[in-house]
Amino acid sequence: MLTRVDSERCIGSGMCILAAGEVFDQREDDGTVVVLRPEPPADTWDAVREAARLCPTAAITFWTDGPSGTR
Repeated sequence: MLTRVDSERCIGSGMCILAAGEVFDQREDDGTVVVLRPEPPADTWDAVREAARLCPTAAITFWTDGPSGTR
């Protein structure tokens, strides 16, 4: 899985961290999400999917087969 965040869309709600804190964090200065593990281990994929689902601005994207693969 490849995980990316559109920092322009992020509003710093923190839902991603609640769902997958081992993959995401927030910048202290503005709360924008930071991807700690762009290629998270398989045991965190469900949490990453939940983080993307919970994101109020749909700033999180992920692919299981690269950017042109399945989301």
